[in-house]
Amino acid sequence: MTQRTALIVGAGVAGLAAAWWLKKVGWSAVVIERAPDLRTAGHMLGLSGPGLEVAKRMGIEPQLQAKACVINENIYRDRKGRELLRMKYREFLKELPYIALRRTDLVQALHDALPPDVDIRFGATAEKIVDHGDRVSVQLADGTELTGDLLIGADGLRSWVRREVFGSDERFFKELGYRFATYDLEDTLNLGIDFLSYTEPGHIVEYYTLRDGRIAALHAWVTSETGIVPDEARWAAIRRAARTAHPQVHEIVDAAQRGPLPLIDNLTLVDMPSWSEGRVVLLGDAAHCLTLISGQGAGMSIASAAMLAEELGSKPIDEALRRHDERLRPAIVKLQERSRKMGALFVPASSLSFHLRNFALRHMPRAWLGQYFINAIRSEILATADAS
Repeated sequence: MTQRTALIVGAGVAGLAAAWWLKKVGWSAVVIERAPDLRTAGHMLGLSGPGLEVAKRMGIEPQLQAKACVINENIYRDRKGRELLRMKYREFLKELPYIALRRTDLVQALHDALPPDVDIRFGATAEKIVDHGDRVSVQLADGTELTGDLLIGADGLRSWVRREVFGSDERFFKELGYRFATYDLEDTLNLGIDFLSYTEPGHIVEYYTLRDGRIAALHAWVTSETGIVPDEARWAAIRRAARTAHPQVHEIVDAAQRGPLPLIDNLTLVDMPSWSEGRVVLLGDAAHCLTLISGQGAGMSIASAAMLAEELGSKPIDEALRRHDERLRPAIVKLQERSRKMGALFVPASSLSFHLRNFALRHMPRAWLGQYFINAIRSEILATADAS
């Protein structure tokens, strides 16, 4: 029997996981990535539920644990530096299986786990897709044509594959009304194993200590602006969002601006009636972006890749794609609905909603507050139970 081949556009979480799992079921994989190397930008994420279980099955959990962000307390301060809330992170999570780490470290672990015969084409730009019915081909910018049995679009929120095959972004984008930005820099806070947030109406910034003597920053803010932010406008966008923030926030942005550009984009759901068309299927954020609010985006990308490979290993392609959709969709619907609801709690837009939230958090018994956060993570895991 001839070995079947998948052409995978995108060397992120979904694309690399798909390559690993497809090799596991006897397929070959060619990964097409327009960047010259693995991308280094990305936010902190939590891996739990099916995503963590799949990572264990892949044998990469020890590498992820070695890169995990160890957090003691979550400290929330307002724009004047006053402490709003302090929570014992591990005390709340208790025995829940959960790893907090940078997206970059997850991508590296997935890359390191790949067999040496997986063909990754860095610096390659796909320009044309042709579905021939019994095969699919991709033409690259350098004139190379690659042909396979299936094309997997794993090229993120602003997927080129999705636009080429399924239609414009506007058809599938559901804006939540927020933007986010991430960057890291040399540690100037000396937080140790604590995690610090400065929060105010319409804006929050979070700082985590990394293992390499650096800190990771995540901003999220309310905005009606959408679309790609040009490189030259990224730091200005962050400064506008943080214009009334605590002075330390401005000092950190000043220091970070001497380093690499931040990653900046909208918190946008991708909502599609189908993730496949002919011999093309979308995975991860390209198919069903959950946003970082959901807590399960990366995990569901890994779980989805494993599920797709399982179906492709035992069924004809059209049936496998249909079954993959049927199994995954209930979890995605639940998690996207969670993202829609959680935005206002994560970043209250008005002064009134901001102060009401803080009042409730400050006066809620710590046992209740801890249970609330535990239940929030458990609800994420339960939402994905059918996808494991």
